[in-house]
Amino acid sequence: MKSYREHYKELLKLGLPIVVGQLGVIFVSFADTFMVGWHGTEDLGAASFVNNIFNLAIIFATGFSYGLTPVIGKLFGKGKLKEAGTVLKNALLTNGVMSFFVIIAMGILYMNVERLGQPAELLHLIKPYFLVLLLSLPFAMLFNAFKQFIDGITDTKTAMWIMLSGNIINIIGNYILIFGKCGFPELGLLGAGIATVLSRMAMLALALTVFLRSRRYRIYMQGFFGGKITAIEVKKLNRLGLPVALQMGMETASFSLATIMVGWLGTAALAAHQIMCTVGQLGFMIYYGMAAAVAVKVSNYNGAGNSDDIRRSAKAGFNIILVMAVFASLTVYMLRNHIGHIFTDNSEVAMLVTNLILPFMLYQFGDGLQCNYSNALRGIADVKPVMKYAFISYIIILLPLGYLFAFVFNLGLTGIWLSFPFGLTIAGILFFIRFMSKTKNKNTYIQ
Repeated sequence: MKSYREHYKELLKLGLPIVVGQLGVIFVSFADTFMVGWHGTEDLGAASFVNNIFNLAIIFATGFSYGLTPVIGKLFGKGKLKEAGTVLKNALLTNGVMSFFVIIAMGILYMNVERLGQPAELLHLIKPYFLVLLLSLPFAMLFNAFKQFIDGITDTKTAMWIMLSGNIINIIGNYILIFGKCGFPELGLLGAGIATVLSRMAMLALALTVFLRSRRYRIYMQGFFGGKITAIEVKKLNRLGLPVALQMGMETASFSLATIMVGWLGTAALAAHQIMCTVGQLGFMIYYGMAAAVAVKVSNYNGAGNSDDIRRSAKAGFNIILVMAVFASLTVYMLRNHIGHIFTDNSEVAMLVTNLILPFMLYQFGDGLQCNYSNALRGIADVKPVMKYAFISYIIILLPLGYLFAFVFNLGLTGIWLSFPFGLTIAGILFFIRFMSKTKNKNTYIQ
């Protein structure tokens, strides 16, 4: 316990600011939904459609930036700080180029939005909101590169304050632009989109300001301005970033495709599913925040050549996440008869929400396991298998089981949710086995 106590302290010190930043993102999402909903039902419907589409793009983009963490963390662990600044320079280029391709893909989707079967009366709201969010993507991806750099050098509090500042700007902008306050016109949903762009621009500007003006970052600036963009470094970042982006994208896609099956069950099922997805997102974001700290510490130990602490840090991270999962499960269980009523006055929807509590509790272990060990693998830059295991778990296993339980065994919405513990737990076990196998011999990963 004495050896693990230090790991717990380090992970909590690093991870809690990341968790707070993640919770800020969720709070902004709730605030967006609340304010847009109060402005009008059509605004809320259009926002739901566009935001669900953009979630996949944002999570893919975030996953791509995660490829930077093991590189920066390893250099930080070796004390090669100037080289870390040079890598940031290369990362900004790769993230900028990737944002270009993501914009093209989303642009193609925008040009075909009329063919996606959405209500005709919403198209005049969907289109401008879609375009404004499209404009925000490059700022989001460039900020993600800065955030992974800042996290990689263990300065997670700075990233937290930047994100919280952006969240405040977003919420204030929402209030002013959605409802037309302080002399501004009432823009409704479009105002929410503009507030999002402004907040992402502000976060990028704050990150750049901290990097250029903070005394702590001077040594990194030397590498940033003195170093060169090289094909080798760009290829390395792409090689690490793409598998993580695809892994996170497939996990998100599995839930999106599961939502299509939920739609076959009716409006009440969709409403209950959305409520529990919102609750589940809280758990996932907290677990992933702590798991991100695991990736940072593992990459630091990897750079220092400390193989014993690599395993200890990963195990300590999972222990912390497991405590979080137990707390989340017990809290949701105690509120099981109230959660549905918080979001709706529809008794049928509230009852369906109650039926989903058990599957929710069952998949918390698997969710925590896969978050922790996918990030531990990221910390030692072993990311290609993660993509393969994600495809097996989320696409090959989770989705067919959801259909089988829901429509063959006639378990309905509960059946779809019962597939989540299987998919997430199998993914977590595969990641765990790979990590333990890869770290069995330090010569296989420490370079």
